[in-house]
Amino acid sequence: MQQEVKWSPDLFQPVTDNFKDAESISRPSISYWADVWRRLKLNKLAMVGLFIIIALIIMAIIGPMISGHTYYSQDFNNQDVHPGSKFWFGTDDAGRDIFTRAWYGARYSLFIGVMAAFFDFLIGVLYGGISGLKGGTVDNVMMRIAEVLYGIPYLLMVILLMVVMGPGLWTIIIAMSLTGWIPMARLVRGQVLQLKELEYVHASNALGASSWWVLKKHIIPNTLGPILVNVTLTIPTAIFSEATLSFLGLGIPAPKASWGTMASDSLSSLLVGNLYQLFIPGFLISLAMFAFNVLGDGLRDALDPRMRK
Repeated sequence: MQQEVKWSPDLFQPVTDNFKDAESISRPSISYWADVWRRLKLNKLAMVGLFIIIALIIMAIIGPMISGHTYYSQDFNNQDVHPGSKFWFGTDDAGRDIFTRAWYGARYSLFIGVMAAFFDFLIGVLYGGISGLKGGTVDNVMMRIAEVLYGIPYLLMVILLMVVMGPGLWTIIIAMSLTGWIPMARLVRGQVLQLKELEYVHASNALGASSWWVLKKHIIPNTLGPILVNVTLTIPTAIFSEATLSFLGLGIPAPKASWGTMASDSLSSLLVGNLYQLFIPGFLISLAMFAFNVLGDGLRDALDPRMRK
């Protein structure tokens, strides 16, 4: 026979509010973008890239003003001066201060990269979104047009634009944007083809929502993660493309300077051992590409919902 257990009142105590809070299992509410920023900060390499990008932008703004020299003034009494206290990065074969020209050139290189990425984003999202959302014949026709444009040689297009528009900053940006949006359009189209079959999209269509409204309210916000990563990785590609064009003599005309034109101008100085004239713009191009690439990798991880904890 089981013995009856007698419970003493001393074994019990009233439950207080503090005790309830201690036993609760909860976490503070946090928004999606706050959580993305939290996870991005945990990626040390991505934060290094972000710091480098901010430093490059700040120096592009204030750098040409703190050296005391101009980017275009030629001083043949100070040709090929090595880096020192007077000329921090030295001078080129025309006596121009390389420190001033490097940060003045950063304005053009970074501006070209950002603008090319912006046009790729704008055109690619709209084109790919409409193509994937409409589907069928519209999708086939739009993608075939994109493939035809993508098959045009890039360098030939730049040369033709140089002849029609003349060399300049916007010529380079337009040349990059004419076909640069196609990879973005393909990415967005693939995402849209997946998302448009989900229940909430069908519900919006059943309630009479237009295709533009569905694209703006449902499709684009849910594809924003891959889009932002692609934009981040497009900027260094555009910077390198501009440097390549400038290196071939198809870049920004003198006396303006970009990192690519500085690298092109320094070729003649290599024969006399002035390696620093090529090293400085080459290092800045590499540094910018490294920073944007590691930031893009960090954003890809931070925006991935499967890695959310």
